[in-house]
Amino acid sequence: MVQTIHLVRHGHHALLGQMLCGRMAGVELDDFGCRQMACGAELIRHAPSAVQASPQPRARQSAAILAWRFRLPVEIVPAVDEIDCGDWTGRPFAALKNDPAWARWNEERAASCPPNGESMHILQQRVVEHVEQLGRDRTEGTVVIVSHAEPIRAALLHYSGTPLDNFLSIEVDPASVSTLVVDKAGIRIAQINQRVPA
Repeated sequence: MVQTIHLVRHGHHALLGQMLCGRMAGVELDDFGCRQMACGAELIRHAPSAVQASPQPRARQSAAILAWRFRLPVEIVPAVDEIDCGDWTGRPFAALKNDPAWARWNEERAASCPPNGESMHILQQRVVEHVEQLGRDRTEGTVVIVSHAEPIRAALLHYSGTPLDNFLSIEVDPASVSTLVVDKAGIRIAQINQRVPA
């Protein structure tokens, strides 16, 4: 069975911290993000049996850098896609800060939802279902999943037993690796937000 699942956030891109990209088209890694991912491959100490990625270009690019290191193809997995931010997709954070719905979303993740977007509950459900399926898989070894901050955070909240409203209690930095371990007792967190020193 799968023994280790690495949850890897994509590397840096030019709009990071400025705009809520979500599933916006055309968001790709910048040069720094590519270097981050190449260095981040050092954190994957045992060669994986599979590299999976969100459909978003920045995740696919990041996964390709890791997959090249281990001579593996990249499998695109919609279950680990970025959260659908609905009407907020592509909005600058500065334009959202005075929106009451945005404030509520950041205070009450369990009870709110982006307008015409996806709830944190639905996001968590699809990501955890995929992770649980991997846990039941008979494939030996390690799987790397390259995704985004919110899907990774949703999985870590689930496996740590932390309520969705406490989502900011878990940091998920660009190019970071968080690791789940699968054993007879189930799935548990081994580490969160491991990074290569800058």
